[in-house]
Amino acid sequence: MPETSPPPEDLTGLSLAEIARLAAERKLPPVEKWNPAHCGHSDMRIARDGTWFHQGSPIGRQAMVRLFASILRREPDGRHVLVTPVEKLDIDVDDAAFVAVELQSEGEGADRRMAFRLNTGDMVVAGPEHPLRFEDKGDGPHPYLAVRGGLEALIARPVYYELANIAIDEGADPPGLWSGGAFFPLEPAP
Repeated sequence: MPETSPPPEDLTGLSLAEIARLAAERKLPPVEKWNPAHCGHSDMRIARDGTWFHQGSPIGRQAMVRLFASILRREPDGRHVLVTPVEKLDIDVDDAAFVAVELQSEGEGADRRMAFRLNTGDMVVAGPEHPLRFEDKGDGPHPYLAVRGGLEALIARPVYYELANIAIDEGADPPGLWSGGAFFPLEPAP
């Protein structure tokens, strides 16, 4: 059974090493190994702001959201599903499966490391295995962080502004950010 104990409320006071350790300790079920027959739709939706709904009503218990998030998978065709060893159910996702709601940054330039806390409490350290990407959807930049197995987190607007300020302060050309030894341009890929 996946861990459902509450993660730290915020990243304040945690070093990047502590955050990376907590992220690595998070035990998730092996959803990538489960291939049950498709069983229909879950009647669930993840809104753009990260709110989880079941049959149109928000799921208020964070422990339930964390549990469902632990069995979420992205299929090769782009669909999102909740998967167990015996069933696979579609779930509607308005934008991204998660929202990055907090940033912790250490270092400067190429030595910088950035950790993000997601709306589910999960923590992800940006780098080659968890890249940042920026997409232009006609209404401004939409920043994303790769979480796992094709699942992404939309970076909340206040966190995006923090990233933009870091990039401006560092003055890279093109504007961008370093984390975990990888450079991520702020401009959308062509």
